[in-house]
Amino acid sequence: MIGERWALLVMRELMLGPKRFSDLKRDLPGISANVLTQRLEGLEAIGVVRRRRLPPPSAVQVYELTDWGYEAEPIIQTMGRWATRSPAHDPRLPLSATSLMLSFRTMQDAARIGGWRGRIGFRIGEETFVATVEAGRVHTERGDPDGAEAVLSGSAEQIAGMVYGGAPAEAVGLSIEGDRAVAERFAGFFPLPEKVA
Repeated sequence: MIGERWALLVMRELMLGPKRFSDLKRDLPGISANVLTQRLEGLEAIGVVRRRRLPPPSAVQVYELTDWGYEAEPIIQTMGRWATRSPAHDPRLPLSATSLMLSFRTMQDAARIGGWRGRIGFRIGEETFVATVEAGRVHTERGDPDGAEAVLSGSAEQIAGMVYGGAPAEAVGLSIEGDRAVAERFAGFFPLPEKVA
């Protein structure tokens, strides 16, 4: 049902909530408008995606996952963990803001988190997100980062460079507002698994 090229990537991009067609196209470099239309229509036909019009004043059409569509998140997480074991995996490659936020849900290590609690904000282009850490888990969602203990501002690749590449924020051009120690502690919660031989 979801084996067509791009289908799982379209679903991934909708995991944190609705998006306009133009946003999906921007966040999936390389997909043509025609193929994106076909994938959305196919996913809608099987009941994984639905279209709706936002109320005024925006009154734009968005695509969102159905409740059943959201149930695919563990599948996407498992594939993400599996893919990072590839010797060809390169965390410096382009990725969308949604992909980065989902990677935090996927790669978190409960033992490293322990009893630590905190709230981290992210500004990635025009998008904003919040990661809440409590009870040994990281939960990410779209939201206003104001009031977070630390806010990281930059591209998804810059944030990934700090979190997954171990680079200092300055080295990747990332801006940190608030408690720098909180941001650095957060960055240590996501170890990459060992590569296959």
